[in-house]
Amino acid sequence: FDVAVSIFGWTNLFARGLGGYLSDRMNSRLGMRGRLLLQTCLLAAEGALVLIFCNVNDIGAAVSVMVCLAICSQAASGSTYGIVPYVDPPATGSIAGIVGAGGNTGAVAFGFGFLSMSYKDAFILMGSIILGTSLLSVFILIKGQSGLLFGKAATPTKVPQTLAVPVDKEHNSDHADQVEDNKNVEETSFHQLSEQGLPEPAPRDDQVQSEHAIAKVNDD
Repeated sequence: FDVAVSIFGWTNLFARGLGGYLSDRMNSRLGMRGRLLLQTCLLAAEGALVLIFCNVNDIGAAVSVMVCLAICSQAASGSTYGIVPYVDPPATGSIAGIVGAGGNTGAVAFGFGFLSMSYKDAFILMGSIILGTSLLSVFILIKGQSGLLFGKAATPTKVPQTLAVPVDKEHNSDHADQVEDNKNVEETSFHQLSEQGLPEPAPRDDQVQSEHAIAKVNDD
């Protein structure tokens, strides 16, 4: 029996990640509305399974229901954290901390419920509250995102572009100054050659490239 009870904790190894993965898949199809729809369904299933669990008398059926309950519970947690980053992106860490603290607060509150009530009544209360909270997803409205029943996502104002290679303008400016100095020296040499009646040499490839580099920097 102890091994069966520990299954609830073992589901953490995959169920939370599964909830986050399903939330991402729903987001790719329906946007934020898909994330909220998934969370609502998981919470509703969790609440219903709690009510079923407290009314099962067979140990085998109880373990089976508990496994399904654990998966829905942990998956709902994963889907919740799939919504957290959209609430206020600059304060994602703070919001995630508040959400985590809220989960622990609920665990403590239900713990007191089990101490002051019979197990069956405490389970009925817990299942009813979970079902009620699933309906609250209707009222979740995140700025720029679609709601569960109304609202629509904001239309992006900028067209995504490919990543541009950063240009070191200071380096290019220094290089342009150096090229300009070299050009002045060469022009002086050509002038001296022409005074002596000697033909000017043909421009070198690096000279042509330097002139092109200067023109490009000036254009920028």
